[in-house]
Amino acid sequence: MTASETKTARPLDGWRVLVPRGGPWGDSVAASLRAMGAVPVVAPLINFAPTTDQDALDAALARLQAGEYDWLTITSATTVDVLYAHRVAIPSKTKVAAVGETTAAALQAVGYDVALMPELDNSAAGMAEKIISIEPDAQRVLTLRSEIAKPVLSVMLTEAGHDVDSVVAYRTVGVPVTERIRRDVENGRINAILITSGSVAKQVREQFPEIPDTTMLAAIGPRTAKDAEKAGLPVTAIADKQTVDALIDTVSRFTLPHAADEFAP
Repeated sequence: MTASETKTARPLDGWRVLVPRGGPWGDSVAASLRAMGAVPVVAPLINFAPTTDQDALDAALARLQAGEYDWLTITSATTVDVLYAHRVAIPSKTKVAAVGETTAAALQAVGYDVALMPELDNSAAGMAEKIISIEPDAQRVLTLRSEIAKPVLSVMLTEAGHDVDSVVAYRTVGVPVTERIRRDVENGRINAILITSGSVAKQVREQFPEIPDTTMLAAIGPRTAKDAEKAGLPVTAIADKQTVDALIDTVSRFTLPHAADEFAP
């Protein structure tokens, strides 16, 4: 290898990485992968649909804007999209808690202030523990969540004496991939699949029943890795933080498992 080739080599040169969500999120991840030398394959496995109880959501958002809540908890960037789509104005007296860096960044990007984010445990339980630790008196809390989210946050806060309204903000639905993507995964032409949530893990298991052993399955954090393993996926790599940058950095530390021939039948 020449000096110039060494200089321009990037950590993920030669990799083809499946990005499991589309939209602005998928575009951003794809751009980060390209910057590292990879070829991103954007193949949305999940999408988000409106709640089946819009009246309950509308009522909760009206109470929020009227200043009836001390805290609003946000456990996903998708919930931020719901708030923004409804043009919700969060009163200054209502403190906003974000589950992690990605969610906090999404909130700040659309003009919402973030008052709390757990430092170590970026999970619903970690967020509940943080709120409980700083709020000894009963607080009125609105938790906005996915239809399939476990009630960990609301249960922990309620047991600690807080008054919690838990409301479904959106539904997560599976999206079938194309036959070409399915073949590329089964033939090993995809070198890595990013596992970014339990919902994605479930779709990976269902839509790709035969994943080669050489394909890296990279989970965005320990919690997602556990969800993936419960779904029957052998996780290869786990990011130490629940952020896309940490996930891509984790993948970049590995050597390309094999050089699949893209032109093989």
